[in-house]
Amino acid sequence: LIYCYRKPKTKRAKRFLEKREPKLNENTKNAMLIKGGNANLTVTEVLKDIYAVKKPFAVVYKRKNITRPFEDQTSLEFFSKKSDCSLFLFGSHNKKRPNNLIIGRMFDYHVLDMIELGVENFVSLKDIKNSKCPEGTKPMLIFAGDMFDVNEEYRRLKSLLIDFFRGPTVPSIRLAGLEYVLHFTAVDGKIYMRSYKVLLKKSGCKIPRIELEEMGPSLDLVMRRTHLASDDLYKLSLKQPKGLKPKKKKNISHDVFGTTYGRIHMQKQDLSKLQTRKMKGLKKRPAEKSAEDGGATPKKSKSA
Repeated sequence: LIYCYRKPKTKRAKRFLEKREPKLNENTKNAMLIKGGNANLTVTEVLKDIYAVKKPFAVVYKRKNITRPFEDQTSLEFFSKKSDCSLFLFGSHNKKRPNNLIIGRMFDYHVLDMIELGVENFVSLKDIKNSKCPEGTKPMLIFAGDMFDVNEEYRRLKSLLIDFFRGPTVPSIRLAGLEYVLHFTAVDGKIYMRSYKVLLKKSGCKIPRIELEEMGPSLDLVMRRTHLASDDLYKLSLKQPKGLKPKKKKNISHDVFGTTYGRIHMQKQDLSKLQTRKMKGLKKRPAEKSAEDGGATPKKSKSA
């Protein structure tokens, strides 16, 4: 195959290609939400609610797509390259796997890993009549359960959920912005997803009293099939460019109290030539000067 690279003819095309180029600090990951060819009402509502939580970093494909990600991944990789999305959520429904969700991520526009989840219970955003968080609110993620630390599949699912819901990287945090919580609990072979709105109440001091109000969506999930990347490929996807690695500073050390010490290398100094303050008491006597010259000089006779 002969690949010919043509330069962009317009400034718009040039900006488009520059946006797709690799960067030291990557953009916020976008997710694509795809509905399968036989998705039912429950799966459709789940995709709508996840899109409401994920906005504006999500793309919805409203048409039904007849594809099976565990058998053929070419259509997912095509949509990923077309919409520049590295995360995906695919919903489908059939008799063998009812209310099915497949969550996954891409690496270099190829499927890295994906996990199939079954929805056993679902409460929509519109079913809970409470105030909602504004669009684009960055959530706080909480994971409860030993399975997220013990089991390899659950550990990879935790990493996948963090990638999916973490949102943009922010330089600073304000207290009023901490108003949305996503809680995941793994117990008895099930994963319970709950979302809450944080209410800051008066407490009579600087630190407010915190209350959680259920907001929705609420999902009871069970893990089904998994497609995990090999250790080598997973390690390659986590590799950081050299430009992001902090440079090692030489001759700097720290003690147990956190004090920083620096070592400076200087040439050997001749202290005899060191210029000091001129004082009568520090002046050298004639005998000392003659000793330095290598011999005593005869004293001059006094004139009569």
